[in-house]
This record gives sequence, C-alpha cells and structure tokens, in this order.
Amino acid sequence: MPQGDKSSYTDKQKRQAKHIEQGYEKKGVSKDEAKRRAWATENKISGGGKKH
Repeated sequence: MPQGDKSSYTDKQKRQAKHIEQGYEKKGVSKDEAKRRAWATENKISGGGKKH
C-alpha cells in the first residue's frame, strides 16, 4: 500500500477527517494543509486505519 493511501480507513474515519478538514478551512488554513492536518488529527484520535 503506497504512502497516503486511505483505503484502509473506515467510512466513519473518512467522514470525520472530512469534517475536521472543513473546520480547518473555515479558520483560514489552505486546502492542502487542512487535509494534512485533518488526517493527522484523525490518526491521533483513532490510531490509524481499520482496527477491526
């Protein structure tokens, strides 16, 4: 699996990351930086990809 591949994440994790990304964008963070931060935050919350 190449670095950056999001296929191992659940739909819930993807939805949460998208919501986090939108929050960063509202604060004025660039699109690319918001996406990077959102996935970093999601990884911190959930511990990464699928766990079950």
